[in-house]
Amino acid sequence: MVVLFSALFAGVCVGVFCRNRSRNSLEGSCLMQFIDEMNVVQSIRIVFFFAVRSHLRKMVPTYAVGSASVFLGILINGQFPGPQIDCVTNDNLIISVYNYLDEPFLISWNGILQRKNSWQDGVFGTTCPIPPGKNFTYILQVKDQIGSYYYFPSLGLHKAAGGFGSIKIYSRPLIPVPFPPPAGDHSVLVGDWFKSSHKQLRYILDSGHNLPFPDGLLINGRGWNGITFNVDSGKTYRFRISNVGLSTSINFRIQGHMMTLVEVEGSHTIQNTYSSIDIHLGQSYSVLVKADQPPKDYYIVISSRFTSTVLTSTAILHYRNSFSKVSGYLPGGPTIQIDWSLDQARSIRRNLTASAPRPNPQGSYHYGLIKPSRTVILANSAPYINGKQRYAVNSVSYVSPDTPLKLADYFKIGGVFTIGRIPDKPAAGNAYLATSVMNSDYRAFVEIVFQNWEDTVQSWHMNGNAFFVVGMDGGQWTTASRTGYNLRDAVFRSTAQVYPKSWTAVYLALDNVGMWNIRSENWARQYLGQQFYLRVYTASTSLRDEYPVPRDALLCGRARGRHTRPF
Repeated sequence: MVVLFSALFAGVCVGVFCRNRSRNSLEGSCLMQFIDEMNVVQSIRIVFFFAVRSHLRKMVPTYAVGSASVFLGILINGQFPGPQIDCVTNDNLIISVYNYLDEPFLISWNGILQRKNSWQDGVFGTTCPIPPGKNFTYILQVKDQIGSYYYFPSLGLHKAAGGFGSIKIYSRPLIPVPFPPPAGDHSVLVGDWFKSSHKQLRYILDSGHNLPFPDGLLINGRGWNGITFNVDSGKTYRFRISNVGLSTSINFRIQGHMMTLVEVEGSHTIQNTYSSIDIHLGQSYSVLVKADQPPKDYYIVISSRFTSTVLTSTAILHYRNSFSKVSGYLPGGPTIQIDWSLDQARSIRRNLTASAPRPNPQGSYHYGLIKPSRTVILANSAPYINGKQRYAVNSVSYVSPDTPLKLADYFKIGGVFTIGRIPDKPAAGNAYLATSVMNSDYRAFVEIVFQNWEDTVQSWHMNGNAFFVVGMDGGQWTTASRTGYNLRDAVFRSTAQVYPKSWTAVYLALDNVGMWNIRSENWARQYLGQQFYLRVYTASTSLRDEYPVPRDALLCGRARGRHTRPF
């Protein structure tokens, strides 16, 4: 599949149209370059698009506090949220991004594993930003993946202005799915929103302060009752919900309807039923909802979790044969209850008999029988360094270098980073600034413990890998905590929450060579240092282990002027 994107700030809107194969002289060259880059011999599913400019426009979210305000936002192809990417397991994607902003821009792909291909990961540790007025073409494959994900702008505070959109990866036709095909499949992107521009928010952080409290919550870019989802009585619908916000965990519920959880970030789950579900920063869930209530309109409600002031927003679930508007009180949900959320998180387990991207059952991989070769404990903190608010992992607050780490590693450019600047365990002493990179051997099987001694919920994401969430509990993690691990059917995902003064433990196989970002999904914390990179290394230069540097890779910093490869 080929998708043509344009990143726009408050202005140049771009549409997408199919171009006839016989008239598209670009098609052959793109296809040949794509096959060369990805080294694929399988069939390729491709749709070509081209962009057309439109007029300037502004984005107008609707808030309960007043709908007349106009806000500038980052639009993709004239849309907020951006266009949805629909694909099938193992599809190859060519996504050309044109940057019409007045500053550099990057898109990253939350949950897409980028097998052997961290070059395309779209974060500054791997990829040079797209300069204003230029474009870059991502070439990637959704290898051995299904499920619900999203893309987002990864530089600075661009994410606060939009630029995100949903990604659906469907199972291949012959792979059984553990539920009947739904009558409809809806993407629901929820998150907090700030009236201040992304540049104003960035200035606040650069000045050494944390972000203010959000001004509201959005559902697919709109506020109260701004979006309607249509359903037919008696039919079942899939809702794929992702929290794309900056700072707020969110509870999701539908008035008068129960939700059956079926998938979490590519894992088919035991099909438990919930009246509401917590979705932490960066997480994605799929639920089935049956339209089995009397025909009328119902509230879809999101509300903030673990905040002293509870933010709320709504959408509408509309029965097509109904003329009755929404009525009654909004269905209540949890607010600050930690135990409620912890119990729900523990109830989410993997469906061992279901197939995922491949025909073999998910339970055929017995992770609980593998002994980890290494234990890494990662503790977050909120230190002040040089009089300014920073955030740190094991006392190291990450600072971005002038050159992407992956390029520095490939070209052997010294002075950009040093392996081992971040320890495996929390360190005593004052926090400090560093470009922190942790090394790991290819195919190592490791245990990572996220230890949270702060009073806020943490949400951790790992690029390039997914992990089994084997345990979470309150207090200090010790080796004795392993007796409570779920070594049979833990959910397999790439984003995990850690509750206040608690820990979360994960197992993962580091079978994907590359430079991978491990970060807080709280974007202020990420921006101010709560992140680092994991270098999964092998001395092999075989294409079996990692794809070569793209010929058209953008080169910046100390890599500028160097050459990628001739072919």
